[in-house]
Amino acid sequence: MKEIKPRTVDEFIDRSPAVAKEIMLKLRELIETTEPKAAGGIKWNVPIYNYNGILAGFSLAKNHVSFGIDSLSDEVRKTLEAKGYKTGKKTIQIKFGQEVPSSEIKQLIKDQSKLNEL
Repeated sequence: MKEIKPRTVDEFIDRSPAVAKEIMLKLRELIETTEPKAAGGIKWNVPIYNYNGILAGFSLAKNHVSFGIDSLSDEVRKTLEAKGYKTGKKTIQIKFGQEVPSSEIKQLIKDQSKLNEL
């Protein structure tokens, strides 16, 4: 039987393993409270928030949740890596059981919102 893909951010989170839900709920809260005008939905089979273009998103991996945002600078990346997070060009890996780096993510969302307004 074919699995029905989630159509909303809430469905995506609800269908995720319990170990990932706390991280995803926190990311959703950070995105929605930092940029209340952002619209969440599913794109490329993962939660993506739009505000004058793509704002941010997150996805589930085997051992972590990946948060993606274009405004991730080298400076913020170094700060996060010093705190034990693995980063990519535009992603932050949050391992299961690891705290969500709320202050850094809030600032990234604010920065990306401003960029999207240009």
